[in-house]
Amino acid sequence: MQIRQIEQPITSNTFTLSDAPDRLGWLVPTDPYQSRTALLAQYQAQGYLWLKGILKRDNVLDFRRRFFEAFADTGLLVEGTAPVEGLYSGGGKGRVSKILGEIVQWASYEAFCLAPEIWQFYENLLVGPVYLHKRKLIRATTPDDSCTGAHYDLTYLRAGTDRICTSWIPIGDVPIEMGGLIYLEGSDALGRQLEAEFSAKNAQMPPEERINAYNKNMSETGWLTKDLPLLANRLNSRWLMADYEAGDMVIHSPYMIHASTTNTRMTMRLSTDIRYQLVRDEIDPRWTANWSPDDKL
Repeated sequence: MQIRQIEQPITSNTFTLSDAPDRLGWLVPTDPYQSRTALLAQYQAQGYLWLKGILKRDNVLDFRRRFFEAFADTGLLVEGTAPVEGLYSGGGKGRVSKILGEIVQWASYEAFCLAPEIWQFYENLLVGPVYLHKRKLIRATTPDDSCTGAHYDLTYLRAGTDRICTSWIPIGDVPIEMGGLIYLEGSDALGRQLEAEFSAKNAQMPPEERINAYNKNMSETGWLTKDLPLLANRLNSRWLMADYEAGDMVIHSPYMIHASTTNTRMTMRLSTDIRYQLVRDEIDPRWTANWSPDDKL
């Protein structure tokens, strides 16, 4: 598949990915209603599944509207526009963290993350009753915001099972120009290798330090790097992108290396990332409380 013409250079933390088109590719879409055998085989081979249209588009857009209505009097939105559009005014960020701290406790947000389409998918894939982590992240990203560097999720979840899946859900349409998640092709195996190396280095540390994503053997952020083009070149790999649509959901393994890119539009990129696992597996206790700005994760 050829990469389509894009409107703006693809960047992440000042590094430009689109200068080397041979280091870019596309995610492979997946029909979420295939057999479990087919889904599991694809997940294990790729480290991710881009599940097209698994959620009802109208439900996703309804929650997008509810989310941005919470910022109606903050100056975050362009005056006179419909909240569902999420048009960024260029200011009004002073109360964002406080309101986000309230939104993650909304019953409607919990219900959105517990949509039957999601938990039933996971019960089928993982074969058993599943648990949704209490700590859930929701982000409304503007062109002003920095990007998330290359990382794999188990870095922040070391006190629980590694049989965990992350769901990344675009809450609205997210074309490439709005900077959705990108995935390093074939990196599930690399994440496993890196984690084994970190585990060996951390073996003599006290338990609290051993699970800490920011211990002396890690970076300040827990990221592998901000320089995404350099990482792809070093590994002779590609960053895989997508034009996401409301109703899509990507799931990825805790070892799959991923990052985000710059939103070049004034429409805010709203997304949430949540995590499911089997109830019977060990749960990281740090993820059993709602997200807060000072939770140090």
